This record gives sequence, C-alpha cells and structure tokens, in this order.
Amino acid sequence: MDDELKELEELQAENANVVDEASSDDASVPHTYNISSYGADYDVDGLVKRMKNGHIFIPPFQRDYVWNLRDASRLIESLLLGLPVPGIFLAKESESNKLLVIDGQQRLKTLQYFYEGIFNQKPDDKKVRLFRLSNVQPQFEGKLYEDLDEKDKLRLNDTIIHATIIKQESPEGDDTSVYHVFERLNTGGRKLTPQEIRVAIFHGDLIDLLRKLNATPSWRAIFGKESNRLKDQELILRFLAMYSEGDKYEKPMSEFLSKFNNKCRVLSAEQVRQFTEIFVKTIDTVYKSVGAHAFRPERALNAAVFDSVMVGLARRIRDKGDADPAAVANAYGLLLSDAGFRAAMSIATSDSANVGTRLRLATEKFAAV
Repeated sequence: MDDELKELEELQAENANVVDEASSDDASVPHTYNISSYGADYDVDGLVKRMKNGHIFIPPFQRDYVWNLRDASRLIESLLLGLPVPGIFLAKESESNKLLVIDGQQRLKTLQYFYEGIFNQKPDDKKVRLFRLSNVQPQFEGKLYEDLDEKDKLRLNDTIIHATIIKQESPEGDDTSVYHVFERLNTGGRKLTPQEIRVAIFHGDLIDLLRKLNATPSWRAIFGKESNRLKDQELILRFLAMYSEGDKYEKPMSEFLSKFNNKCRVLSAEQVRQFTEIFVKTIDTVYKSVGAHAFRPERALNAAVFDSVMVGLARRIRDKGDADPAAVANAYGLLLSDAGFRAAMSIATSDSANVGTRLRLATEKFAAV
C-alpha cells in the first residue's frame, strides 16, 4: 500500500509539473511486426555464467530487486527439491545477439546472488549480507551455495529453467517491438513510464548522453528538481528527435521517440559533441531570454511549447549563431500569442499536422531574430 501511495504521489507531482498530452496517445501499436520466438532450456549453472559474462543481461533500468531472503530461499529450495519454477522471457538483440531479460529478473538475480554467496548487497551496507538459505527444509537451512552437499550442488547446477526467446525479424534493425513486449509483460511493481522502458530497452550512448545533458544548470533551473520518473530526460530526447527528424514525424509520439532512441544507441564522438552543443546553447539562450518560467504558458511546463520553441531556436542558432536574448524573448512572446500556435499546442498535440504547425511557426518566428 505504501508503494502504491508513493507511486500515486510521484505521478501527481509529475502531472502537476509537466503538461504532455502526447503521453496519452501511446496505447496503439502502429506497426505489424514479424517476430520469431523459440524455446530454450538452460541449466542453472549455465544461466549464472551467462549473466556473469554479460551474454544474458538485465537492462540498467528495471525495477529494483524486491525479494526478501525468504522469497529468494524458497526459489532455491524449489530447485533443490526438483520442483518446477516459472520460465523466463528473453529478447535477442539484433546487433549484439545478446539476450535481454524481459521477464524473470527477480529469479535470475536470486540465482546469481546465491552462487556468489552475497544477498542483494547495498552500497551503504556496513556488513556483508551472506546468502544463507532461510525458512527452508532442515537439510538446507542456513547453508550457502558452497556449503551444499556435492549431490545437491550438482542437482542445482543441472536443473533446467525454460526460456522463451523472441527476436524481431522485421522491420529490420528496429527492435521497437521489444518496447511493446516489455510494456505488456513487465507488470510487476509500479507501472513503468515510457522513458523508463526506453532506458531499460534502448541502453547505449544516447541514454548516457541524456543523463549528462539533464544536469545542465539552465535546464535544471527551468525544469526544477530531477524527475523520479525520467520526464526531464524524455523531454531532452524529444528535443533531439524533433531537431534531427521532426520533418519525418509520425504519431504516436512515444513510438517516434523510441525509434529515434533505438537508432541512436551508438553515437560517434562527433554526434555526441553536436547534440551536446546544440542542446546546451539552446537551453542556455532560452534561460537568458525568458527565465525559469520558460515553456510555461500556465503553471506547468508544456511539452508542446518546449519541443517547438527548442527546435525553432536551435535551427536559428545552427544557421546564424548566437542570438540576442532580448530579441529571442520578443520572438517567444509573439509565438505564444499566435492563434495558430496556441491551437497546435493545446489540442491533439501529437497529431502530425499540429506538430508540423508548431515547428513551422516557431522556426519562422526565431528565424527573424
């Protein structure tokens, strides 16, 4: 109940700070995918070794390990007794062929912890938390992996866990189907936001860059404290995607952002430099010109105002260099008072026509600066 209340409070705080109508357009899956799936049986020892060498990996952002020692011990006990346990769900990445954990994180981490002998050690723990089996059959009670009888070790090592493995065959080089599978299967604990899922699925250079850009002082002054649900990082992603490929935009917004994120998982040093430079220059100019209330026609930050102002001004900076803050502030005011812009930022904001209208009007207003 406490976790549910905390999640509700986080969502309410997020909604109060950011208005983003596009976040509600994500129910549809815009593509038909060709996905192959097959079963694979792994022995426990092999699973643990594959996790250790990174062939099977848990994305950097998944919900925390939440099992207590009793829950974890019950899984190990079931395997030692030869009882069946649920299978796991993995996705094969198209480029690396590594297997990403979609469902089964708690079980896999439990196995890894037991073989290592340490249970869910936290950075601030003063004592080592040994993984001694607890509340299990007497012959296993209090034992570490290394304490097991040889026959029990062999039984555990050789126990088979079934995995269902999926791979997206088409569209090729896309992998966005994994986002939708993850969204539907990973229902344990709190519901993840679209950006939390992207961080889990599309880990790589762009995700790392978003984290760094999110610390930009002028951006922090405008957005406020860091979002626990990564909304601030999603807005930066939205800017980079719209700036780079806004002319190709198709709704839904979440799918557009996911495709761009997946496409940019690997960035060259020059791409990182260019993205960093244009974001920092643009957000610094906005802050100098408009101040901390930028992108807020009312109390909350409006994502539709954010994407269009940022893209329009970034194009101006790209083409002509630095802009006079007073002139930018004047253009900003003219843009927000434009009737066509206000309509495009208020209703059906993720529709292709309204996105195009916003970007066009913002580009025109700031080009005149």
